[in-house]
Amino acid sequence: MKTEISTDPSRAVELLRKDEIVALPTETVYGLAADALDPIAVAKIFEAKERPSFDPLIVHLPDFNWFERVANVPTQDRQLVLALTEKFWPGPFTIVLPKREIVPDIVTAGLDTVAVRISAHPVFSEIIRAFGGPLAAPSANRFGRISPTTAKHVADELQIPLVIDAGPTEHGLESTIVTLNHGKIDILRRGPITEEQLSIFGEVTHSTATEISAPGQMPSHYAPTKPLRLVHSADEMGDEGVGLLAWSLEPREDFAAIRRLSPKQDLREAAANLFRYLRELDANEDVDLIVAERVPDHGLGAAIMDRLRRAAHRSDAPTPPR
Repeated sequence: MKTEISTDPSRAVELLRKDEIVALPTETVYGLAADALDPIAVAKIFEAKERPSFDPLIVHLPDFNWFERVANVPTQDRQLVLALTEKFWPGPFTIVLPKREIVPDIVTAGLDTVAVRISAHPVFSEIIRAFGGPLAAPSANRFGRISPTTAKHVADELQIPLVIDAGPTEHGLESTIVTLNHGKIDILRRGPITEEQLSIFGEVTHSTATEISAPGQMPSHYAPTKPLRLVHSADEMGDEGVGLLAWSLEPREDFAAIRRLSPKQDLREAAANLFRYLRELDANEDVDLIVAERVPDHGLGAAIMDRLRRAAHRSDAPTPPR
């Protein structure tokens, strides 16, 4: 199958109504979408991504009217839930709540909770509203690999019927995922909505659970095919066969390849560039090892570091000599 790339939203709606899978742009990354209420259509997502069945999916809603048709908002948490969704929807914010029976078990990996959000991307919004129902839409890449931020990234990696091309994504990182724990906001996955933004609404904690309860919680994730090392400074590393993902203002120039996350050291620019630059370094034939300089581990930088730590988790590559 050759993956079609199109800019026609109606083509996506047509295929979704036929229970097909379609890659769509969101404000975070490109997602692989299917009818969230149809188990057969959702199964195609798992098959195309080679995604394990124990990893739940996010359900994207056409509008807020669908919220309590999909999720059950506990009475004791209602005020906080409504405050959070009013502030951050539509946008890169996902909340995990008890699910309604309408949501198939395959979507939630058999859990009694469902992760829901409303996307702010105009093309995604147009398509899901025309479709008229919720869409399950994890990132449109093979499981565990680098998330796609352009239509070409999707077409290069997956064999699916269609990708809707709306240019590069805005944030470049997947949505923030939270759940509520005794009135506290528990972050399950860091993302564009930061801990500092959430703390306005109450105490914020970070999940220490070992069981998978939301997407993006596996220790090894977002990984290039080549080994990746995290360092404080590129001066720590040898340069032969090394590709550098740089944060420093003036990195050494003697690496096999260099990608600077943000020449202005702007964390939003760095987040938007992260996955694209990882893909470029991974595809470079002169690069055997990717070295990533750490970014400030606060605000949006905490989400970037989360992705880099997971990408580096399974690497057993030795440190090259200096």
